[in-house]
Amino acid sequence: MAYRHPRPPQPLAPHVALWMLRLLTSPEVLRRFVRKDDFARDDIAYALGLGHWVDPEDRAFNPQAVRAELFQQLKKVQRTCAKTPLPALLQANVQRLAALVGLSAMDARILAFVVCLHNEPMLDDTADQLESLTTAQVVQTLAMLLELPDAQVRQALGSQGLLARSGLVVVDRTGSARLKSKLELLSHTFADQMVTTDADPIQLLRGKIQPAAPGSLALADYGHIQPTLNIVQPWLRHARDTQRRGVNLYVHGAPGTGKTELARALAQDMGCELFEVASEDEDGDPISATNRLRAFRAAQSFLAQRRALLLFDEVEDVFSDSPLERGTAQSHKGWLNRMLEENPVPTLWLSNTVAGMDAAFIRRFDMVFELPVPPRSQRARIVQAHCGNLLDAPRLARVADAEHLAPAVVARASTVAHAIEAEVGRAASASAFEHLVSHTLQAQGHRPLPRHDANHLPEVYDPAFLHADADLAALTQGIAATRSARLCLYGPPGTGKTAFGRWLAQQLDMPLLVRRASDLLSMYVGEAEKNIARAFREAEDDGALLLIDEVDSFLQDRRGAQRSWEVTQVNELLTQMEGFAGVFIASTNLMDGLDPAALRRFDLKVKLDYLRTPQAWALLQRHCAQLGLAAPGAAEQARLARLKQLTPGDFAAVLRQSRFMPLTSAAALVAGLEGECGLKHDGARHGIGFV
Repeated sequence: MAYRHPRPPQPLAPHVALWMLRLLTSPEVLRRFVRKDDFARDDIAYALGLGHWVDPEDRAFNPQAVRAELFQQLKKVQRTCAKTPLPALLQANVQRLAALVGLSAMDARILAFVVCLHNEPMLDDTADQLESLTTAQVVQTLAMLLELPDAQVRQALGSQGLLARSGLVVVDRTGSARLKSKLELLSHTFADQMVTTDADPIQLLRGKIQPAAPGSLALADYGHIQPTLNIVQPWLRHARDTQRRGVNLYVHGAPGTGKTELARALAQDMGCELFEVASEDEDGDPISATNRLRAFRAAQSFLAQRRALLLFDEVEDVFSDSPLERGTAQSHKGWLNRMLEENPVPTLWLSNTVAGMDAAFIRRFDMVFELPVPPRSQRARIVQAHCGNLLDAPRLARVADAEHLAPAVVARASTVAHAIEAEVGRAASASAFEHLVSHTLQAQGHRPLPRHDANHLPEVYDPAFLHADADLAALTQGIAATRSARLCLYGPPGTGKTAFGRWLAQQLDMPLLVRRASDLLSMYVGEAEKNIARAFREAEDDGALLLIDEVDSFLQDRRGAQRSWEVTQVNELLTQMEGFAGVFIASTNLMDGLDPAALRRFDLKVKLDYLRTPQAWALLQRHCAQLGLAAPGAAEQARLARLKQLTPGDFAAVLRQSRFMPLTSAAALVAGLEGECGLKHDGARHGIGFV
């Protein structure tokens, strides 16, 4: 039974009618469309003025007469189209794109036809009479419809043709399909825009690329990568001024470190427009990696004549491979390699990691560099800029000490804190800011913000209470003069190794960067080495004193190593020590078994031992005075003299207990110290401990 459809509300445009008639008069389609007793599609017949043959009352359906009339209609419409151009808006948009991308007259004719095919239901329905087509049949069909040589159409639709390279018309070369499905346009809204909107060509890329939003940071906020910027900026300026092709920069770093903001700041510094390859279409749906690469290729054609930079963010879905599936980049390796060598618009490719990326791709980028979390000094400036009016100096310092704190986390938390300030007040807003930052850090797998300054020294701290085998006062003066030293502090736990590092940083008026073994070690091979290198780099960027605690965890003698990573960790630490010009302190409770070569790299090895009896007595007197307790007497002095393993850390532990078990006398303080010493390995020998 024939397909029935009401008459169309308005006549067809001449060029659409021409293409429909050429399709219908081709031998294969003519046999399908004009059947023995009726049309295959009555609505198409009505649209072409053949409605009088649909259910005629005064005569029988005559296939031969119908075919003759179709050919007559074809001749008539051909004469009309010879005098009538395409609709003005479509013609203007095609010509604008031709000039922008460099399309030939033949490319423009193909583009106009495909736009109409996607925009005119009657033309699409007529093309469906061809049924499924191979790519070769698509070429033959277009050559017939547009009266062009097959070879030229094949070349125009090839992967190296301007239509495909610009993304305007891409042929789906997988299997057979209807004509419309085989000829893909730039986007699903492109055809409608071409016939209804007199828009800037960039608007036609909507859903493919988009203008980048204004940035909130300047290049001055990226001082921690200034040596890299000293290369990036002149290179991009050179590329802009000489119209150099194949300029690509790969920037990787943890989420939130400011990679996108860096791209925006570079574009602003150069006076260029910045466009981003979209990761979502106009409906908010994710765009596949393949389609993002097509968008990148289209943008290169559309933006080639503009003063612009292109930003391709979240490129992991393009370059990453897995053991089970080849990545998109690998599947299009030759094509992508050519694009990286020939793209006219300088492009910044952003990723959270470079891991898993084929070295063949890496070598095609002009620069590959990491954007790390800013060092402490830079973090302090960022926090000050966002929340300086909310946070007092101690709070600001505590937030800035968070080593994994990325600028994006600060920006988002400050937005919330400022928004609620009018309702909850400044103090609550400041607390809210810390709360948000802390929970975000935890969600990212990092430590939350400390509740107090971890580098704070007690009021009674004095290096005179350290039992060292070196003159610490003279050592401090010498380091202050040179601002360079590599020290190894060793001795039993609690003897004041870490506290001395904090005190020394204060005396040198240097920031302190503390890293513990748990901060540096990782379950992943090679990650500890990266963490070690990052710690030294951050200390150098900040001009900080670097203190690595529990260094024995990864500085064991390599001669006894059973795994390769045990060796590489030691090697990395030695390499970083040799290249570090600042002040570095390593502390350990276990000197035995450390790598001999590592020990030779230290300028000085200082042992901090248990308190001498006079030191312990003086420290007890100092604490009693601070706590407002009566001065200790001879009995307390005698009890204290029997504690041979007493350390400043034991005093600190008892004082922490006093927060919930108040000390009422010097005797109670000494009793607490006896308990701490009794828990040590040879405490049983002295008969002190819990019963």
